[in-house]
Amino acid sequence: MRVLIVEDNRAFASLVEARLTKSGIESDRAETVEQAEQATSMVEYAAILLDLGLPGRDGLHFLRDLRKRGKSTPVLVMTARHCLEDRVRGLREGADDYLVKPFSLEELVARLHALLRRPEKLLGQPLVVGNVTLNTENHQVTVGRSVLLVRLRETAVLEILMRHSDSVVPRRVFEDHLFGMEGEQDSNTVDVYIHRLRRQLGEARATVTIHTVRGVGYMLTSKNNTQVKS
Repeated sequence: MRVLIVEDNRAFASLVEARLTKSGIESDRAETVEQAEQATSMVEYAAILLDLGLPGRDGLHFLRDLRKRGKSTPVLVMTARHCLEDRVRGLREGADDYLVKPFSLEELVARLHALLRRPEKLLGQPLVVGNVTLNTENHQVTVGRSVLLVRLRETAVLEILMRHSDSVVPRRVFEDHLFGMEGEQDSNTVDVYIHRLRRQLGEARATVTIHTVRGVGYMLTSKNNTQVKS
């Protein structure tokens, strides 16, 4: 899972980024509305943490334009503006939640998880395909009754595949979620993660198969489903 932090205070943004990483959440950072617009045009984020007092254009302008573009990405506003009028305006412009600075990073993470537990996001709900289960809160993978030790990046790949089981997931989706705006120099990196994950699942006797659809992406199917040539 990857979120976008839109905050011009670099020290504070670094603290937020570090706390999210501790929770297993990857993130990108933007310091202006222009950078945020560019980021959201490139990557489909799970959520956006948005400061309002940005240099140049105000954060509310970004929020308003984001909703006009039809983006339903959850947005948690974090700002020093504490007046009720400011809160109401932020919610009316399309914010999903509102935190007034200063606040604890623990509360920020809790609010973020609350947003992502909404039915359409399914965070907190275990994913099950075949005999493989992924706990999306603590990132634990089990095959049958046995815990499978999977690296963080491979777990992220597995989550994407399980959320779209029986459907082909384009390579670009993996690149967006894993690397965000940073990109990745080695075009084979996703293939390496897939290879490791496929080997681990095979050794654990998982009843799922990861298929490579050449030139397109990857697909996860359970043993009893119709399979495609990989």
